[in-house]
Amino acid sequence: MVPPSLLTEMRGAAMSLTAAASGLVVFLLSVSVVQGQNDWGVTYSSTKICAVKGSTVEIRCNITYPSPWRGSVNTLEKTFWFTKWRDGEPVDLTTDSEYSGRVEDLCENNICTLRIKNLRESDSAVYRFRFETNQAGGEYGGWTGVTLSVSNPDLQVTSRYWLYCQISCHQSSNPSYIWYKNGQIIQGETSRYTSNTNNADSYSCALKGHEDFPSPPVCVRGQSCNRVTYTERSICAPKGSSVDISCTYSSFTDKLKSKFWFSPERSHQGQNPSQPEDLSEDPQYAGRVQILETERGRSTLRISDLRDSDSAQYRFKFKTPSFEWRSDLPGTTLTVTALQVQVIRAKVYNYSTEAELKCHSSCSPAGSLNYVWFKNGEKITTTMKSSYKGLIQPRDNISCALEGHEDLPSPPVYAPKLPSVSVSPSAEIEEGSSVTLTCSSDANPAANYTWYKEDEDSPKASGQIFNITDFRAEHSGSYSCGAQNKLGRSNSTLHLSVGTGSSTMIVNIIRTTLGVLILILVFLLSLWMRKKKALRSTTEAPEPEEIELDSDPEYENDSDTAAQTEDTEEQEDLV
Repeated sequence: MVPPSLLTEMRGAAMSLTAAASGLVVFLLSVSVVQGQNDWGVTYSSTKICAVKGSTVEIRCNITYPSPWRGSVNTLEKTFWFTKWRDGEPVDLTTDSEYSGRVEDLCENNICTLRIKNLRESDSAVYRFRFETNQAGGEYGGWTGVTLSVSNPDLQVTSRYWLYCQISCHQSSNPSYIWYKNGQIIQGETSRYTSNTNNADSYSCALKGHEDFPSPPVCVRGQSCNRVTYTERSICAPKGSSVDISCTYSSFTDKLKSKFWFSPERSHQGQNPSQPEDLSEDPQYAGRVQILETERGRSTLRISDLRDSDSAQYRFKFKTPSFEWRSDLPGTTLTVTALQVQVIRAKVYNYSTEAELKCHSSCSPAGSLNYVWFKNGEKITTTMKSSYKGLIQPRDNISCALEGHEDLPSPPVYAPKLPSVSVSPSAEIEEGSSVTLTCSSDANPAANYTWYKEDEDSPKASGQIFNITDFRAEHSGSYSCGAQNKLGRSNSTLHLSVGTGSSTMIVNIIRTTLGVLILILVFLLSLWMRKKKALRSTTEAPEPEEIELDSDPEYENDSDTAAQTEDTEEQEDLV
């Protein structure tokens, strides 16, 4: 439950509603309303919205919450929209069977969007938003909410000559209308149509600019006339499943020559003669199409093993001997989508996450389906339901598929992988310069990013990019980037230090050069000393050795003879 202090003083944030690309009809009434307390808030920009039945509405809101809170890091953990309560607790719309497959709850950067497709009149309600953080008591709800009213153009027959088209939602004070006779556009732009009507004709109307959402056709005289009414304007089904597209029809006469289903996109409105108009004869649908008539005046087209190419508009046509139903009115639009895994709720622990997941497409599945769940590519045999509950490890990948179509699994969901952190400029940081830190992580759902500096409890920034415009010495240190989604968290750290610019680079170059020169001088001095030592050792005379000779007479005579000979030679030289 929301803390009492948050309920008593509300300060809030703003909600905006925008039109979806495919035929959204929304009319905003009222002024902005603010709710909130301190740094907690949900803002509403409108209090009343009116939308046309069958269209799509998007509801956006901005949320705020403090971080840190009560001395701890405060992160978003759970968000949901609700319209009713059960056992004292709000019921998440994504788990409400009345909205099954028709709602999407998307949140990114504290902007949350609720998208409701194929609006029904029963969707008229007050829509409120609630979020929870990872801290005890960190819950908040915007209780004023927005009132959504869903209406449909209503055609009233006041007489055989007067028809009146009315709608409770007016886009302007003087709206324009489109009128149809037997499904084909006729003259007239006002809310009244005057003509001498025919018993066989049916009439319908729509707001101009929103022709995809006309009123049901009515017979002006009696209950029998030429008309076709589709059960649903749009259907969305998972790839590989089956879908039923139905309509009711009647003709002024009971003599039908033929009746069949066709797709304007496939037949190109008769411009391709080789393309069969009847879907039951189209090779693309061979073996996958059935035409069912469970009751008189009701036809059902069943398409099995749906493919991406089956996404198209489907219409019903009948012919009598004197009449052919050739309607400009839209039929039923089928959208075939891939499955997705949605994180309903999760509790992150130190080494695992306790999660509840749901396998769904972006719109309502057809009929009761069985599902297959995979963990790291291996089949999980504990459940065949659309939901899965269990413990997920940081490295686990979870996906799902329809039973019998295991080759078409959804994209896996997983906690953020180890973030990649980079800094620009990558060279030495000069004091006073600008520094940009960038963080990215592979994660599904997409990760939110928070930056921290060592020894500081408060986060420095949020988002993938963190800019420091005037880098100083006190900015030096380790910075960590935390990537977090509903399934877990992962961190990476980067160290930054400041230099003094180009002078530091020059000093470093000089120091390096001097160091190299000193090493060279030391090396040369060493070589010189070694060479000098070697030279000295070669020039020094050896110590004289005393040789003791034997007094041998033979050697003595030889000495005397040598002395005499030397004297004789000297005398000869003198002469």
